[in-house]
Amino acid sequence: MIDALVPVVIATIGAGTAIAFAALGELVTERSGVLNLGVEGEMLVGAIAAFAAASGTGSLWTGVAAGMLAGAAMALLFAFLTLTLMANQVACGLALSIFGVGLSAYVGQAYLNIVLPTQPVLPLPGLSALPVLGPMLFSHQPLVYASWMLLGAVWWFLYRSRAGLKLRSVGESPQSAHALGLPVTRIRYLATMFGGATAGVGGAFLAVMYTPMWVEGMTAGRGWIALALVVFGTWRPARVMLGAYLFGGITVAQLFAQSRGIAVPSQLLAMLPYLATVVVLVIISSNPLRIRLSTPASLGQSFRAAS
Repeated sequence: MIDALVPVVIATIGAGTAIAFAALGELVTERSGVLNLGVEGEMLVGAIAAFAAASGTGSLWTGVAAGMLAGAAMALLFAFLTLTLMANQVACGLALSIFGVGLSAYVGQAYLNIVLPTQPVLPLPGLSALPVLGPMLFSHQPLVYASWMLLGAVWWFLYRSRAGLKLRSVGESPQSAHALGLPVTRIRYLATMFGGATAGVGGAFLAVMYTPMWVEGMTAGRGWIALALVVFGTWRPARVMLGAYLFGGITVAQLFAQSRGIAVPSQLLAMLPYLATVVVLVIISSNPLRIRLSTPASLGQSFRAAS
């Protein structure tokens, strides 16, 4: 029984890693009061940039860096439109996603028949030899460990650092933060670009490590799931991470069910992660007071400093 569970847990962690990167970055963005719905587009542009760089240079880590920069560039475009030009954040986020889908599909036409070398797992010395837990938790690809470090860094930044306190104050009341002398727009720019960079890394993980090939639309809605997870986790990093693995587990479960030949239509199994997203959001919405208390007060609201 335990031997059968090990590959399921390994696959679950791998499937949830890309979502975790995107969701943790979006959490930081939303904590600053910015609602960026363009995560799906940022992930796709990050994925194709990473794949193109990795296939051109032969270095997977160059690809990851390119994906991070591409995601940050997409977020910078969004920030310029919404924070400088004061465009509607919801409309710009949706446009960014559509733009990212189209741009990645266009650029990716030249890479459809290329397969990158498989990135081997990196067992952690000593820990990977532990019975059961070793193979489950300490024999993964390097970016999986990086996602855990990102979780710790985001938690520490938000709740233990002065910079995190400033960011949260901007998200709660930008007017008060500005009155105290905080550079509200600059903080929001940096938070938005951070979210774009981590979304780009999530896309890069998919393209150069998880499935080392380019497929049009390969994120398959993970960016939208990441957005839902921020709400699901009530803007708390640990809950968001657990949610990412929950949806990763649902994805893996439907793949295992298909491989076992369970007599359920494959289309129904493939829709399970998205059906779970809807169900979770409905359950969360049944307690509007909890959502209202957890949501950054200025989320989605533009801010212009008084002249």
